[in-house]
Amino acid sequence: MKLQHPPRRPPGQNSFQLAMQAMHKDPSAFQIEQDGKYLHWDELRRRPARQDITHEEWWHLTKLARSQLSRHLPFVDDKLAFSFAMTDTIQRLVHEVDRDASGRIELPEDVTNQQTRDRYVVNSLIEEAFRSSQLEGASTTRQVAKEMIRNRREPRTVSERMILNNFYAMEWVREHKDDPLSVEMLLELHALLTRETLDTTDGEGRFRKSDEEIAVVDPNDGEIVHRPPDASLLSKRMEALCTFANATGPDHPFIHPVVRAILVHFWLAYDHPFVDGNGRTARALFYWSMLRQDYWLTEFISISRVIKKARTQYDRAFLLTETDDNDTTYFLLHQLKVLRQAIDELFTYLKRKAQEVRDVEQKLRVRDDLNNRQLAVLSHVLRHPDSRITIEGHQASHRVAYQTARTDLLGLVERGFLGQSKVGKKLYFTPVQDIQRKLKPSK
Repeated sequence: MKLQHPPRRPPGQNSFQLAMQAMHKDPSAFQIEQDGKYLHWDELRRRPARQDITHEEWWHLTKLARSQLSRHLPFVDDKLAFSFAMTDTIQRLVHEVDRDASGRIELPEDVTNQQTRDRYVVNSLIEEAFRSSQLEGASTTRQVAKEMIRNRREPRTVSERMILNNFYAMEWVREHKDDPLSVEMLLELHALLTRETLDTTDGEGRFRKSDEEIAVVDPNDGEIVHRPPDASLLSKRMEALCTFANATGPDHPFIHPVVRAILVHFWLAYDHPFVDGNGRTARALFYWSMLRQDYWLTEFISISRVIKKARTQYDRAFLLTETDDNDTTYFLLHQLKVLRQAIDELFTYLKRKAQEVRDVEQKLRVRDDLNNRQLAVLSHVLRHPDSRITIEGHQASHRVAYQTARTDLLGLVERGFLGQSKVGKKLYFTPVQDIQRKLKPSK
């Protein structure tokens, strides 16, 4: 994943002088984005040259335009502060996330209805645990991972342990979303994520040591693409990370909450404070930051699923930042697009599931082996899979005799649509796990 580094100024000239020379020749080149794209030098140099200026002059003029929007961040590397720019594209994307991930207007009933939302949360936690572990090399099927987590069985392989750890970590994030981040919490989260998955167990829940050399390597050619800060700096840097993550409210300089969450993700991944598990910890922290800042829909999405589809773009976003004066705008843009896609996939999924329910309900209406009361029960449990129905409740809803209500429900049990259980003297009826498939008429 080789990139050509941006050109440096010729001897005796500074970037501002070069930019102003280019501005005089072609004022229209003074742009932060080109055709809506925040181009790195490696991409800009491949574009057709402008009429009056060279690619090098074009680059220096672009950098000058970006400096007008640039904001420095409280972390540095090689004495150069990291920065970001709130470009038009970033402002549009954070607006869309604000609209879709923190509001409640026009959201599907599945995620606003308390009876069904927990089921969707669990499904989403499983999906993120599975995909995030896959990004770090875990190898198993989604079905096996889902069965292991739902049944809470002990993992049989290191890959399964990674996935289960990730699931517990996502639950931990939900439980601690209202707590300010501390170094102790950070170490606790890492220990949870890496339990029994590292080559040496003493690596769990601690920062790497000076004799533990860490480097990020390109898997294609083995070239080192990133060397994180020295281990002796980690305690101080992680304290600064926690301060930045917690710095919300009117007493602190405003950074958009979604931007802050993505930068927390970037900072931990960039510093690579642990011997392993840095990516998993960084993504978990992103979820913590989003939930802490009231982006409640984040519980239902999986960013790792989107990242895995184009892993090289994820890695490239880090590299673009590091090779352009620590400009994190590249990473922000990548992660905002990931987040936008994850939200879109959730809404598409919910729309599809809702349509499937409507299709089954429509087919139910033409069945002649069920009465109207039984059809009403099945329609209800399709939309509320966590329902528990009693004979007395069914009797009251339809104003029928106790025996009639009992016959209705037992008839649905006989057909395999409901299960029954007894608590004390009372019978409870619940939908079977694959009720939607069972209700589809056979071809």
